Amino acid sequence: MVPAQAPDHRLEACSIQRTLDVIGDRWILLILRDIFRGVRRFSLIQSDLGIARNLLSDRLNGLVDAGIVDKVAYQDRPVRYEYCLTSKGRDLSPSLVALMRWGDDWYSESGAPTELIHDDCGTRLELQAWCTTCNTPVAPTHIRSRPGPGHLTHSESLDAPA
Repeated sequence: MVPAQAPDHRLEACSIQRTLDVIGDRWILLILRDIFRGVRRFSLIQSDLGIARNLLSDRLNGLVDAGIVDKVAYQDRPVRYEYCLTSKGRDLSPSLVALMRWGDDWYSESGAPTELIHDDCGTRLELQAWCTTCNTPVAPTHIRSRPGPGHLTHSESLDAPA
């Protein structure tokens, strides 16, 4: 018999891991893409993605439970819903844009299939890490990390209840 492994508290304290626990599913990312594009009704999302109804229902319920989207009735008889981003959901925009840009750069040989533009002036948008003190863009090779206010020390993570 193999002994049960203790949970890896380093992963529990990782914001990337906690985020992936909520939105790390391929379907969820595509559903969010559709909702950001204005495709908010169940039947339209289902048709656009070609996802099975039960999978779509499960993923949308998870997004509602996580507070990322609100389920809002748009018709009474029969009751039908659309899914609208909450502020928590809208805060995912830079992450989706970053994934899109990465895919454009590495997997789109003929160029970006979609360009994101500023709706006021039509200029193509860029996504860049920015230092608020130096007021300059920061390249990935100049980003470092340090423990933040939510950091657990090794001894604290070992004492955490299972």
